[in-house]
Amino acid sequence: MPTGADREETPVSTERRQPHRVVVTGLGTVTSIGTGPAEFLAGLRTGRSGVKPINSFDTAGYAHANGCEIEGFDAARWIETIDPAELGRASQFCVAAARMAVGDAHMDLAALRERRVLVSVGTTDGESHDLDVLMERQVWDGPEALDPVVARRSTAGMLSSSIVRELELCDVEAVTIPTACAAGNYAIGSGFDAIRSGEVDIALAGGADAVCRKTFTGFYRLGTIAPEVCQPFDVDRKGILTGEGAGILFMESLESALARGARIYAEVLGYGLNCDAHHPVAPDRDSLAACIELAHRNAGVKPEDIDFISAHGTGTKANDVTEAGAIRQVFAEPPPTISIKSMLGHTMGAASALASAACALAITEGFIPPTINHRETDPECALDPVPNEARPADVRIVQNNALAFAGNNAVVILGTYEGQPVA
Repeated sequence: MPTGADREETPVSTERRQPHRVVVTGLGTVTSIGTGPAEFLAGLRTGRSGVKPINSFDTAGYAHANGCEIEGFDAARWIETIDPAELGRASQFCVAAARMAVGDAHMDLAALRERRVLVSVGTTDGESHDLDVLMERQVWDGPEALDPVVARRSTAGMLSSSIVRELELCDVEAVTIPTACAAGNYAIGSGFDAIRSGEVDIALAGGADAVCRKTFTGFYRLGTIAPEVCQPFDVDRKGILTGEGAGILFMESLESALARGARIYAEVLGYGLNCDAHHPVAPDRDSLAACIELAHRNAGVKPEDIDFISAHGTGTKANDVTEAGAIRQVFAEPPPTISIKSMLGHTMGAASALASAACALAITEGFIPPTINHRETDPECALDPVPNEARPADVRIVQNNALAFAGNNAVVILGTYEGQPVA
């Protein structure tokens, strides 16, 4: 046996591999203002409202019960491999959005199955609607009456694993990220990292959640459910409206996109994450400001480069003042700052993923979505919310904020792809 001295040493490369640039080439959206990127775009442009009385659970006894539920969603239209009955409502949204994103990216499924893929899905409640059903059945009839089909499909991990099953992916990692209302941006960040490092070629990343009694009641008891509509940054705002849906971004390396001649919506320039753990529910201004600054550094941009901010913008008194304060702390002159939650409600784990999709469409289509239901801007916020009507604009770089309970903050920066060659 040769000794260590006798063995030939393998030369170690000192060349540092350049990180891959990451682009968005497909969008999948399931929302109360439109399903699919074309309908979603039309809803954003026209300031469509998804508000209506909640009917997915009994709202007797509540003084008000408006929300942003999705009506007429036919899972069988989108889901081909799995029996939709095997999936809970959030998983149906999620799988449908993934199918849309792959189709929108014009990616051949056979080719996709030969690539290394990350499926990363964020959520707040997982299969919350099913958990409501199971809890009610157990309370009234005991555990022996639980529906085994509903029980099997109720785990949060189904959100990402069902995409893998539906698309029949092979070389894949599936993760579900439970960082509440910032989870969509967390998932997009994980996809960015995996592609940038060369770990995967493609990521299907975003978030999903369904309307449920538990979440609605929790916010209602906190006094943060608006009686009629959501009015972010408005002086008369009264709270959130719970919504539902899914947003999935088809992300890939720039090399991959150029090689197959893909249309590029936007480039993911970078992101920032932090968790201050300051308070179970109250946001912290300094922590969010630090997260914004971190995202700018990681993306290689300055505050003056940002053309508009897609705010978390829930429409509660505390969130909007705190978020506006953090923005003014970073920006000498804040750019237009909008909230699409005014249109489609707070979709929880899907919220920042759908906002990222909206940002990508805004970059491609050259407009800033409006903040609807707006009458008078709160002087404590002192921002330009682009009230009620979309605004034509040359949009090159956009910041998407996401805040969550327990101090989880996530900020994603998207930019127009300038068409430079790959380094």
